[in-house]
Amino acid sequence: MYITEAYSYTITGDVLCFNTNGQLLFRLNRIGLNPNSVIFSQKASTGDSDGEESDPNAPSAFANKVLDYNPAPSQYMNTVTTAYKENYTAEEVRKYAEEQLKDTDLCLISLGAYGGYITVGFDHTVPNVPGEYDLKIYGNAYYDMFGTLTGALGGSAEPGIVLVSKDTNGNGLADDEWYELAGSEYNSPATTKNYTITYYRPSSPKEDVKWTDNKGNEGYVYRNDYHTTNSYYPAWIKEDQITFHGSRLKDNTVNEPHENMPEHWVGYCYAWGYADNHPNGEEQCKFKIDWAVDKNGNPVVLDGIDFVRIYTAVNQNSGWMGEISTELQAVEDLHFKK
Repeated sequence: MYITEAYSYTITGDVLCFNTNGQLLFRLNRIGLNPNSVIFSQKASTGDSDGEESDPNAPSAFANKVLDYNPAPSQYMNTVTTAYKENYTAEEVRKYAEEQLKDTDLCLISLGAYGGYITVGFDHTVPNVPGEYDLKIYGNAYYDMFGTLTGALGGSAEPGIVLVSKDTNGNGLADDEWYELAGSEYNSPATTKNYTITYYRPSSPKEDVKWTDNKGNEGYVYRNDYHTTNSYYPAWIKEDQITFHGSRLKDNTVNEPHENMPEHWVGYCYAWGYADNHPNGEEQCKFKIDWAVDKNGNPVVLDGIDFVRIYTAVNQNSGWMGEISTELQAVEDLHFKK
């Protein structure tokens, strides 16, 4: 059973598990995200989650530092999902995102529309074990309950491109060279390399956010009927325009209507190598450092990494669902041993 508050959608919900006799077996507090998402813990529970909590600063398999957080405009902007509280500065947003990241049961951070990104770090170096998966990235993707009209896997995939970096200079900052983990679409002719997009602050907080790109296109991050009180442009940014760079993946959502559902948007999953692209229980959420390539597309050999950067890689509006926006719950070192 999932219990949540359905008035202002500001309180995260709880998951309760009962046996067939109606006895409460366990409760996972603060595990959901309103208004329309539920996060399930990757950790087993054997009792009430109100017990003693683990130390969030203890050595961890999970990334527990946020070095940069710059979400692009979106319907979730200036809410807890973009680590914002009223009058927060950019540094306070970063710290709040880091606080959320340390609680892998609660965390779900939105990167916003195309280009929005987060840079996270570990308290140790993640080793590259050749031929094995080294990282797992948790999002909130799911497969469509109706299936897809093509039979291919799809649902709520909002793919994000993943980059890694090693702290070569040892200063604890993510200022060394970055390498993309080349996913299934890296060499696809449908992928746009060297893509740049600029978003513009609207004249009124409750207007759509305009964008232009370096391919001569323009459009908007449109407001919807579900997030009506917040501005879709980041309130903590002083500049009237923000620009993001990267590679753009081909649009992946398609409207596949069903009876009494004229708009049923399906986000088709890419095969592998992208965040928030398949459900957390699937192998496709795992990544190999072996996939790393430099800025020219040449494979590189890394013995380990310290930082991970993820950015929303699709620039598409999906009707009533709004913009494609990669979400992040956690990044895990699959080789971690306590």
